Amino acid sequence: MTVAVEKGARATRRNRHPGPRNPHSPHPRNSYALFLLPGALAALAVIVIPFLMNTAVSFTSWQGVGDPKWTGLANYRDLLDDAEFWASFRHSLFMVVAMAAVPTIVGLVLAAALFDYIAKHFGTRIAAILRACFYLPQVLPIAVAGIVWSWILAPDNGSLNALLKAVGLGSWQQDWLGDPDIALYSVMGVMVWVQLGFPLVVFMAGLQRVDPQLYEAAELDGAGWWRRFWHITLPQIRPEIYVVLTWCTIAALKVFGAVYVLTKGGPGGATDVPSYFSFTTFFEKTQVGYGAAISTVLTVIILVLSIAFLKLQTRAEDAEEGART
Repeated sequence: MTVAVEKGARATRRNRHPGPRNPHSPHPRNSYALFLLPGALAALAVIVIPFLMNTAVSFTSWQGVGDPKWTGLANYRDLLDDAEFWASFRHSLFMVVAMAAVPTIVGLVLAAALFDYIAKHFGTRIAAILRACFYLPQVLPIAVAGIVWSWILAPDNGSLNALLKAVGLGSWQQDWLGDPDIALYSVMGVMVWVQLGFPLVVFMAGLQRVDPQLYEAAELDGAGWWRRFWHITLPQIRPEIYVVLTWCTIAALKVFGAVYVLTKGGPGGATDVPSYFSFTTFFEKTQVGYGAAISTVLTVIILVLSIAFLKLQTRAEDAEEGART
């Protein structure tokens, strides 16, 4: 009886601690790759294959109907001499300032103020309400936001001109979206308003992982808010800064909806950007091959910038890790 019990106990222990799993078993350890398959197939169907088809069309002369005519690099050579193409890219640089540089800087300061000052002195609920207010433009569809801003900036009965007149600044009234000299800056102002909430939320999320003792120690040493921001906040949320700059720069380079709703690239091409220039070349001028070349160049530029940002982030993280060790 005792021998039988001991044999049963040994058998139970062996069953509790099985040996290494057979790599040829129907449930291998790397089966998680199966869960990536739907996403990979979707990316292939929605991104990779259309991009390759677009690239192929860019080497042709095609009106959208009939058979494409192979022209090789002719479209890309024409781009080098196209003043409208280069003007649209110059406008993209302004959009990068409005949608990446300014929102990142202002979002950093606002996030630090909400986290390190407003939340401490007025409560976390007030800070959360203000954060939601700043993030609200990100939730609105860009078409809705653009239409509302077109009403606000209308030259005759727009709210902004009416407000300027009401406060005695009628000489400042402008045709904000119809004057070639200021239309681009008006669109930039709208895009700062639209884009500001995203960096703010990301930076406030990053601040949640900063050790509060760092701020307490700095406060005990007499460091003011600005010194705490410069010496604690900025170094601690450096990864979030890279993410925001990468994401917002890509969004600025491919911006389309706001330009389409507000100005349609006008007046006189003053607010034209590569994505809208490609759109009009495709569908209004029916120069499909040339429009495909524009979008291909834009895609390559975005990919190169994304890789550069990722390498800079990796290099900075490696340098920081080396300094710690």
